[in-house]
Amino acid sequence: MMKLKQLLQSRTHLSGNLLHGKPGDIRNPSWLHAFTSRVGLSTATDHFTDKGKSSDRVFADYCVYKGKASLSMYPVLPKFSRLDSGGLKVDRRGVMMLTFSPAIGERKYDWEKKQFFALSAVEMGSLISLGSGGSCEFFHDPSMKTSNAGQVRKTLSVKPVEGGNYFLSLSVVNNMLQTNDRLTVPITAAEFAVMKTACSFALPHILGWDRYMDQKQQPGTDATSFTSEWER
Repeated sequence: MMKLKQLLQSRTHLSGNLLHGKPGDIRNPSWLHAFTSRVGLSTATDHFTDKGKSSDRVFADYCVYKGKASLSMYPVLPKFSRLDSGGLKVDRRGVMMLTFSPAIGERKYDWEKKQFFALSAVEMGSLISLGSGGSCEFFHDPSMKTSNAGQVRKTLSVKPVEGGNYFLSLSVVNNMLQTNDRLTVPITAAEFAVMKTACSFALPHILGWDRYMDQKQQPGTDATSFTSEWER
């Protein structure tokens, strides 16, 4: 019981640092499973209503802590807009956000210098379908289709190494700030399996299909009222 209490206190302390963007110290070894790999699941929830729906915002991310950098991932839900008919339409699809933070000491990370990379649904599919020994690379320009296009270039690469493990590397070239950052996190086969499974679980939610499937059928409508492929 005492160890469980220490474990929860350690996670709560780290979660607070993560949420407030403060440099973190994860020296407490009570929940770190190895010297070379630090993995945690940071969650923060408050009260739930009697219908099981959260009345407060929920924070949940999967984190991997390594010697030179840390990696966290969490889903960002889509944005909906209201139609004149009263229904909802996906205005902006969600993403799986990856966050890389550089190490500033032994088991310490600088959250203020973290770099972001948002995986789209298709990019998540590439990650999910990645076979043994496979690799992939994604390129982003955050300012695409604006006057600052090309000023910031982001490259995320996933490369296999021996034993079914991987290197996840994020390169960020910012011509406006004259900076060139590269953060690399070694990922074990087990950690990569968790990431792929998390992407598979989150994908329908990122597309907004969970809301679509949960909607109630309107009175007076049936399956024949929808467009059929045989009508074309």
